[in-house]
Parts: sequence; structure tokens; C-alpha cells
Amino acid sequence: MDRARPLTLLLAGVLAAGGLAALTPTAQAADSELARNGGFEAGLDGWTCTAGSGAAVTSPVRSGTKALQATPAGSDNARCSQTVTVKPNSAYTLSGWVRGSYVYLGASGTGTTDVSTWTGSAPDWRKLSTSFTTGASTTSVTIYTHGWYGTPAYQADDLSLYGPGGDPVQLPAAPAGLAAGSPTSTSVPLTWSAVSGATSYHVYRGTTRIQTVTGTSATATGLTPSTAYTFQVSAVNSAGESAKSTAVSATTTSGGGGTPGLPAHALVGYLHASFANGSGYTRMADVPASWDVINLAFGEPTSVTSGDIRFSLCPATECPNVESLAEFKAAIKAKQAAGKKVLISIGGQNGQVQLSTTAARDTFVSSVSKIIDEYGLDGLDIDFEGHSLSLQTGDTDFRNPTSPVVVNLIQAVKTLKAKYGSGFVLTMAPETFFVQLGYQFYGSGPWGGQDPRAGAYLPVIHALRDDLTLLHVQDYNSGPIMGLDNQYHSMGGADFHIAMTDMLLTGFPVAGNADRFFPALRADQVAIGLPASTQAGNGHTAPAEVDKALDCLTKKVDCGSYQTHGTWPALRGLMTWSINWDRFNQWQFSQNFDAYNWS
Repeated sequence: MDRARPLTLLLAGVLAAGGLAALTPTAQAADSELARNGGFEAGLDGWTCTAGSGAAVTSPVRSGTKALQATPAGSDNARCSQTVTVKPNSAYTLSGWVRGSYVYLGASGTGTTDVSTWTGSAPDWRKLSTSFTTGASTTSVTIYTHGWYGTPAYQADDLSLYGPGGDPVQLPAAPAGLAAGSPTSTSVPLTWSAVSGATSYHVYRGTTRIQTVTGTSATATGLTPSTAYTFQVSAVNSAGESAKSTAVSATTTSGGGGTPGLPAHALVGYLHASFANGSGYTRMADVPASWDVINLAFGEPTSVTSGDIRFSLCPATECPNVESLAEFKAAIKAKQAAGKKVLISIGGQNGQVQLSTTAARDTFVSSVSKIIDEYGLDGLDIDFEGHSLSLQTGDTDFRNPTSPVVVNLIQAVKTLKAKYGSGFVLTMAPETFFVQLGYQFYGSGPWGGQDPRAGAYLPVIHALRDDLTLLHVQDYNSGPIMGLDNQYHSMGGADFHIAMTDMLLTGFPVAGNADRFFPALRADQVAIGLPASTQAGNGHTAPAEVDKALDCLTKKVDCGSYQTHGTWPALRGLMTWSINWDRFNQWQFSQNFDAYNWS
């Protein structure tokens, strides 16, 4: 025992000589638990899941009363993440318990090497763990979990990030310099100054938050002409939301994308004017007064890429009861005198139109103008189907399209609108594949391999929304489409029309990207497209189901299992393919519309 005494004396001497600093390492922040709500007991508080894919569930759970459940869908892998404040040059351990097939846990933004770990199969709870060291200037990292494409839902619980805590994030200051640009009849552009430490900004119209963006500009859309609005902006980071900026006011103009001369609730129909099929030919003069918008089907190109659109009446050899050209034009004038709108519809199933060059664009403008002038028409319906519209690889933002067939179409329609003025009626009849499917898929996708036509109408609709009179998506000839409830909906009943229309009137993140949000259209710009009879197309909806859809969307009654995001009594009405097929079916579709009680 005496052999220990010299060391004791030595230590006493060192301490007496002030040698403590030489033996003690540099002080470090204490390690602690940094993940917020890692057990999901407070729901998703602190966590952000892509495309609404995540939810806190009460079963199955590993501990406590709740766990995360997230469901991959389409191109979304159900990523749930949280940004955590850390210290530079520090070591951290990330761990968590997961359940399901192909579940990933990782950290990004580490400043060194980002890490992840995964399991291919965890039928019961399995712990995943990894570690990393932050870079010299790293003050925050993002921890995340996600599943894999096309796999079932996965669960996660007790997620943990352990290490030294970083300096507290300060609440950002309120944005300054909020200014409104030149309004249109339905939109107001906004800009403001950047705020130090902000990661995003909330945009408010009055007291309603309408957008969240990462940049310092936004456009408020879906507004009413000749109306005053007030806007504010707040800055956001992981510490929370700042106070709102000083308010700015703007008044929309009276022109632009109104609905010239249409009744509050309108019936739109296609008239087989250039061809015959099993429904038979219907003369323009024989179209009943029920129809408020009559789309002449179809103007078709001389070749797919020419842009040269031609229209002529059905030949007598094909349509023995066709009227003369003079009678046809006189009947158009009579319809217009009665308050009806007659448009030329371009495209259709067989009329592929690809404006891949500026020459084709200009030819499109001149040839469509010639048809409008010759027949004295009120405007244009765009019914591009098949391979008319697609997005080139790398064209990923519907707000700034780069694909020539899309850009040239937008420019051509804007030219026609400018030529004919505010009374020009513009309608579109895309298929669900080109619009609502964009909630899951957009173009060829970030990794390629998807159908480049997916969602390809979205940039056209968005760019022309202030000129658009009516959008009537074809809720027929469609496969199942995912709605905003992240459930698939199939055509043929009220549910499909409710879910698909709710998407247009609510807006949605394109391909699940919250930063690329397709804004809602006004209710008066939207009609529901349906086949007039079982012979007219797949997805025929019985009149009682049509009424249920209208009741739900305009009155929020009889909605079934789908919960809409609003009530829209100003919904414009219905579109059908076609007037000819409705006549073949004893006018069932139009008579049901006439009898519907909108109040």
C-alpha cells in the first residue's frame, strides 16, 4: 500500500502548482438527445413527410402510444424528415426502430459524408443505427426515414439523434420590402427581401395562408376580377414563424380570364361536325337550347408536326343528312344570337398536334385564326390527346417549362387571345393522365423512366390560367388516379368526379414536391367532363351519381367517404362527349343537367 504514496504526493504537487489545465481535456458540450418528438407521441410535430404520406398511428407501436406510419406512392418514397441544430466538428449517433420492407434511416447535410442505413425486411421492430461527424462549418443536419417505391407502408418509432447540441436557432425577423407587382384579373405577383436564417416563407391573403415558398417571390392566383386583396409574408425556420410583414394591398383588374357571356352554370358539349360514327350526324340547327358551349369536333392537322389545322363539314357520302355550308354558318349565328358559344376544338383522339418548332407555332396561329374567322366562332377548345404533349428530360418545373411542344402551344394560344381580345373563349379538355396524375408523376421523373406525358398539361393550364374560360378534364377513359386523400379512385361513380374535381379546386404539390404547388383554379373555371352514354366512352356515370357529385362539390352533402377541401357553389357545370351521343341516348344527359337544382 505504501507504494502508492509517492504518486499521491506527486499529484498533490501538480495540483498545487496549477497543473490542472494540463491534465484536463478541452471542455465539450454535453451529449444529449436532439431529435424532437422522436417517438411521435405528439403526432408529426417536428416532422415533415412528403406528399402527405405520413401519419401518427396507435398501432403498431414499439413504445409509448404512437408511432410513424408512412406510405410510398408512385414516385414518392414517403420520406419523413427533421432538421436538427448541431455543432461543427462533432460526433453524432443516429438510431431508430423500424418495421416493414425496405426502410431507410439516414442523415444529410452533415458537411462530411452523409450516411444512411436500411433493412430489406423487418416483419417486426428492428433497430437501425449509424453515426457521423459534422463538418467544420456545419450547424444543422437533416435526419430522415423513408420507404421504397411501390412497397407497402412502413412504421418507425423511437428515432434518436445523440450528440452535442448546437447553438439555439433564433426566430427569424419579419420580412421587409413586401411589394405587389402588376395584377391581372386573377393573380397578384409578390416580392420581398430575404431574411437571414429563414428557410422558407409563408404567404398570407388576409388571414389565410395560401402558399409556402423557399424563395423571395410568389404569385397569388385564383383571385376574383376587380377585387381588392391584402397580403402579408412571414419567415420560417426550425425555431418557428416570425411576425408577419407589413401588409400590402392590390386590386385585380377587370379583364383577363373571366367567363364571357356564360350562364352561372353551363352545359358544354362536343358536336361531331367533321365526321360520323355510330351516334349519327346532328345538324347545328338541331342542337337543343340546353347546350351553352358547342365545341366543333374536330380541327385536325395536315401532319402531326405541321401546325396547319384544317376543318370541314362531314362529307355527304359519310353524313347523308349534313347541312350545306351556308346553313351551317347561319345556324352558328343563330346559336350565338341566343347567347350560345361555338368553338373550334383542336385535336381529339386522332388529331395529334405537336408544335415542336416556332414555324409550326406560327402556322397554328394563322390556320386556327382562319377557321375562327371563316365560321365566325367565339374561341378555341384544346383537346390535345395521345402524344401531342410530352415533357423532355430535365423539364421538371411546371412553372417554367422548357419543352418546345409545351412552350410553343402556350405562346400560340396567348397570341390568339391577344388577337381576339377579352371576349375570346378558351377551354381545355385534357385527360386525367395529363393533369391529376401530376400529383404523383411529372414527366420522365427525377430519375427517368416514367412516361414523359404524365402531367404534361399542367404547365399549359398554369401559364394560361388568367386566359382560361373553362377546364373540363375528361373524367372517363381513365385508369385509377390517386386523389388528395392518397387513395386511388376509379371512374364510373360520384367518388371519382368528387376526388378529381377537388384536386383542381384545391391545388396540389406536383409529383409530391411541396415547393412546386399547382395552385387551385377558380370554381367558375371548372366543369366536370363525362361521357353522355355507355356507348360514348368508358366510365359512364349514371344520372343519380352525377347529381351526387354536384351535391358534394357545391353543397358538401352526399360526399361519401371522400372529404373535400371546400365547397364550391360557383362550379361552372358539366361537359360531355358528346351532343351526338346524348341525342342517341334520348337526351338523358342534358335533361338531367337541366333538371338539377343548383340552389
